[in-house]
Parts: sequence; C-alpha cells; structure tokens
Amino acid sequence: MKTTHVKKADVKHAWYLVDARDKILGRLATKIASLLKGKHKPEYSPHVDLGDGVVVINSEKIRVTGKKLQEKQYKRFSGYPGGLKLEPMEHLLKRRPHEVLRHAVSGMLPKNKLGRRMIKRLKVYAGGKHPHTAQVPKEIKL
Repeated sequence: MKTTHVKKADVKHAWYLVDARDKILGRLATKIASLLKGKHKPEYSPHVDLGDGVVVINSEKIRVTGKKLQEKQYKRFSGYPGGLKLEPMEHLLKRRPHEVLRHAVSGMLPKNKLGRRMIKRLKVYAGGKHPHTAQVPKEIKL
C-alpha cells in the first residue's frame, strides 16, 4: 500500500455557516480552527492547506465563562514608548464583536504563511446577515 499525498489541484474548499448565538467562545473557536485547518478531512496533512471556509454570524451574542468579560485584556502596541493600549473584553465586545472571535481563532492557527492563508477564509459578522449566500451551501451545528 502506498501513501498518497494531496496535490494543490485536488483540494476543494467548501464553505460552512456557523451561528455563534449562545455558544461559548473558546469551544466554538476550537471547532472553527479545526474546520479552517482541514482536520475534519481524512486526507489531512499539517503542511497542506486543505481547510474549508467558515462564515460566522451573530458574533455579538457569544458567551464567555467566568470573569473574562471584566478581567481579560486585549493588548495593542504602537511601537513607541507609552504606546501600549489595553482594552477589556467587555469594551471590545461592544465596540467590535467580530474581533473577539477572530482573535481567539487566529491564536489557534499556525503562525506562518499557511496560517495567514487560513485566517483569510474566516468571515465573522456581528448580526444575522452576511453577503456570502453564494458560497455557503452547508449550515453546520457546532
């Protein structure tokens, strides 16, 4: 029996629609990262981009456990002295709810060219509407 390797021309990227309403942030992010990597496919290989695209709606209604809303801080640094900006999760969820989920998922992907290609296939929307109706034939319950 010979080992087969998937070629770039043989890869088919499907699209999934995920509703984030009342889902726990970390658990949802791990499942989305798995879909983006392609770990749900039998021909998965870590160095080949086999992942599918994911469209997430209702990211503003996502749940977090414990005291993360008040205690978790998101950091941005401008590179200048005194340029460190800290923002609690509670404020970021009100201001840009899609960024919380995108940040959680990107932390679970590889930190290289492959990971940057994977995160481009993640589309997150705060409301229930999205402009990707042509791409999304499969709705998945996570």
